[in-house]
Amino acid sequence: MDLAALLDDARQRLTGTPQERLGEIVQPRRVLGVARAPRIVPRVGAWHLGVLLLADDALYATGEIVRAREEVRRGFTAESQRERDALAGAAFRGGYAPGEVVHIGWAPIDLAAIARGEASGPVRVVEGMPRVRWSRAGGESDLAAYLDERVELLRHPAPGAT
Repeated sequence: MDLAALLDDARQRLTGTPQERLGEIVQPRRVLGVARAPRIVPRVGAWHLGVLLLADDALYATGEIVRAREEVRRGFTAESQRERDALAGAAFRGGYAPGEVVHIGWAPIDLAAIARGEASGPVRVVEGMPRVRWSRAGGESDLAAYLDERVELLRHPAPGAT
């Protein structure tokens, strides 16, 4: 198992394919005692490969995904809708373009731990082979096959996919 070579191969095949930006929620300092609205600031770019985010020099577990947009007053039937709208507005305030995909709540995957046979995020080693858990219900796949499939989907999206 050479995890680094596996990831480098995926990066090489993705060269020229656009990356999406990962962001982090920042609570600005108070000004004259008045709290300012949080914003999501860009941190790094990565290719979105299902439950994984592959950056130029790291691997992350996917968190929540929103599209940036200006905040407008509207009524909501659910608190979860209000929270997602607030996140979309925070991304817009952080400098993301309207409609741009923003990844938040992502977590770094410890490649050294995986090399030692330990689990990190959705990736673990089973019988010497890296595997990825692609479903909360426990669906797993061989990491190499998973990356092959996701890289091809990103390079050649299905007709009508956005």
